Amino acid sequence: MALAATSLVAGPAAADTSAGPCALPRTAAHHSLGLNTWNSAYPRPSRTLDAIMVFLSFPDSAPLTRPDELARDHFPATGDFFRRASYGRFDLRAHPLPRWIQMPQASTAYRMKRDWDAARRAAYLRDAIAVADPVVDFSRYDVVYLVADPDAPGVDSDATKVVNFDRPLSADGADIRRVVTVFERHPPDRNVLAHETGHVFDLPDLYHRPTDGKGDWDTHVGDWDVMGSQFGLAPDLFGWHKWKLGWLDQQQVRCVTGARGANRMFTLEPLAAAPPPGGTVGTRLAVVRTGPNSALAIEARGATGNDRDTCTEGVLIYRVRNEAASGAGPVEVLDTHPQTEACWNESVYPALADAPLSVGESYTVPGDRVRVEVVDRTRTGGWTVKITPGV
Repeated sequence: MALAATSLVAGPAAADTSAGPCALPRTAAHHSLGLNTWNSAYPRPSRTLDAIMVFLSFPDSAPLTRPDELARDHFPATGDFFRRASYGRFDLRAHPLPRWIQMPQASTAYRMKRDWDAARRAAYLRDAIAVADPVVDFSRYDVVYLVADPDAPGVDSDATKVVNFDRPLSADGADIRRVVTVFERHPPDRNVLAHETGHVFDLPDLYHRPTDGKGDWDTHVGDWDVMGSQFGLAPDLFGWHKWKLGWLDQQQVRCVTGARGANRMFTLEPLAAAPPPGGTVGTRLAVVRTGPNSALAIEARGATGNDRDTCTEGVLIYRVRNEAASGAGPVEVLDTHPQTEACWNESVYPALADAPLSVGESYTVPGDRVRVEVVDRTRTGGWTVKITPGV
């Protein structure tokens, strides 16, 4: 069984006619943030998807928790996260097996860890699919979660991740292209399964992993997206991600073009806010194309929905690069208040916690000469912005 730590990066394309002139093209970068086409090697969360949860025990340890308890660690919370993020356009339905399935080897035999030896990881996955196949019809499911007994002595929570296959496995007449291996403690880290499931939908890691393992991991995006940190205070997916996933269409994305120096003024609704009953999502994202492979994204963030615990509100600006691979900085939040920080006792990276602009503030993006001004706040909580390219 051939495995890869990265995904099928240049898979088949599916046309996306709603992308518009500000959309970056998809590249061969792992989890590219180009969105003119969809990589159909991944399930697109624009419909109801079904997920199987398989609970794996080991002969060297008797489980201390029940499968239903572990299932409740992650659902309905993970499904609710995506339902809110998608404005109700996507439903992730979990189907947990009601019993443990025992692996053939002791938990310590697989030597689980974050940077797992490929051969031992392959053995774990091969054994897991083999013991589950007699009781699971994999053809019925879009997402596969393999949940290990968290109290087994060889289980390491740092090994939780999505594993992708160079060549899909075949089970029950279906191709299994990737699985989510879950080794979380009970109770687990907050939003951990939302982060890993994001990879199943072709979203990249936004954190910065220091080469020596030391230093801060959250310098790229701070608290502002669950793909950066599952502990973030404002973990809703960036508007760019929602555009890529099909949850925002051209009516909710304002592409800012025109003559140099000409400004565009409009209102951005808070990204995480649910649309009013019977109403539309409203404009949630503004984009300025800055080059063949780069763009600026502007969105409003407020204390609602998945962002209800944010400690600051305002208009957030970030760079997007379609050629940057997962973990290599495809998104960079711009710090509009570089001399200050906020929420030092709560934020994963206080230097970016006060990155959003407030009413009356403006910021000119270095190098790109784009000025963003926050003009006003509407009665319904929207943010009126003026964007001027080429200043």
